[in-house]
Amino acid sequence: MLAAMPPTPPSTPERDEARKRDRGDACPGALRLHAADDGRLARLRLPAGRLTAHQVETLAAAAETLGDGRISLTSRGNAELRGLTEECGADLAALLAAAGLLPSPTHERVRNIVASPGAGLDGLGGPEVQLWARELDALLCAEPWAAALSGRFLFVLDDGRADVAGLGGDVTLVAVEPGTAPEPGGAQEPGVTPDPSTTPEPGLTPDPSTTPEPGITQDPSTTPEPSAARLYVGGRAWRVAGADAPRAALAAAEAFLDAARTAGTGAWRVRELPEGCAPDVAGALDRAGIAAEPVPPADSLMVYGPPLTPGPLGPTSLYVLAPLGRLTAAQLRALLPAEEVRLTPWRGAVVVGAEPSGDRLAALDSLGLITHPVSPWAGVSACTGRPGCAKSLADVRADAAPGSTRGLPVHYSGCERRCGHPHGTWVDVVATADGAYLVDGAPTPRTALPDAVTTARTTR
Repeated sequence: MLAAMPPTPPSTPERDEARKRDRGDACPGALRLHAADDGRLARLRLPAGRLTAHQVETLAAAAETLGDGRISLTSRGNAELRGLTEECGADLAALLAAAGLLPSPTHERVRNIVASPGAGLDGLGGPEVQLWARELDALLCAEPWAAALSGRFLFVLDDGRADVAGLGGDVTLVAVEPGTAPEPGGAQEPGVTPDPSTTPEPGLTPDPSTTPEPGITQDPSTTPEPSAARLYVGGRAWRVAGADAPRAALAAAEAFLDAARTAGTGAWRVRELPEGCAPDVAGALDRAGIAAEPVPPADSLMVYGPPLTPGPLGPTSLYVLAPLGRLTAAQLRALLPAEEVRLTPWRGAVVVGAEPSGDRLAALDSLGLITHPVSPWAGVSACTGRPGCAKSLADVRADAAPGSTRGLPVHYSGCERRCGHPHGTWVDVVATADGAYLVDGAPTPRTALPDAVTTARTTR
């Protein structure tokens, strides 16, 4: 099992978080459109990244008829439409609502739920987290107070393989077996793929005879009852029954809002709360009637594992990455037929119920999707850059070079804000005002990016 370790600082500092905020967050949503240089932008929250086949068609049609024909995937497994006109808001809302993508207009920006996208498909981890995500989403949308959460507040649900546990959730649930605890040694930084010859399989490995069918579409009454979960909030952890996990996450979010009101600093996220104002999670769980056992601090460090790699995923699914995190409408449609599609926080898509044959993968590869883990473009992302963002100093998407060898993730940023950067350790490529770049802080001409990025990806 992968062992626990404290989060490793990123290769460049995070943007400073405001300790005192005097306004609400301005995160765009599906109903609150953001004005960008290339038109309006809509961000659609997709709990666990899940799209039905009909919703895939709807999203592709919205991109073509209302936007610029492309879908951007975010580091939370959400989707963005760009190039929208000022007048399209009502048409977009109607289209999304008809497809079931807007279950609560008042809560649409707070449905930030990331879940292990391979859960239930490959025999690793607990398959129940996809069901947790659906239940948590329904609970959130049913509570009027939950609409007060920031559009940046994040729930993370990990199936035990530790692929999403390190993504910086405000409230994190990790599926565990009774009595399990992290083992010391051998920890792995987020975003770094360990040598499979020396890394044991992480997380839970359920009996294949009890693993749900791909897509988790069977009768819920036949789903094996999850054994337990760990709830992580603000550096502390509690063990709860798996059946209580979604309600426990909701209770923790309410405890955060109570703490934020008491602090009076306008905090949007748990890490922004001032010292001495930690959420009373234990009290919230007790009031909700949820039995919880505190986890000793020595055993409550987070566990980090590698992300999914493109290619076949179990016997009936496959995984592809979007080049630089963006799909055309045609590429999105090419993921069908499928039982469902799960967008991932690594800017890819799990195609559930797809025969992972060589022909199917070859067809997707021919459309420009990344289908093999050895592709140097795997793990390369970029912000919007010019011409879509007024703050960007360069057209980073045109300048992006993967280097000749796959290694650490790489993120190209048009300015020091580093929008959309990955978690953990990555190669930091930032445009400068003189037309060049900084690669992990080293000045680099645009023409030297391929060699500089190759070196940076493989020597740290």
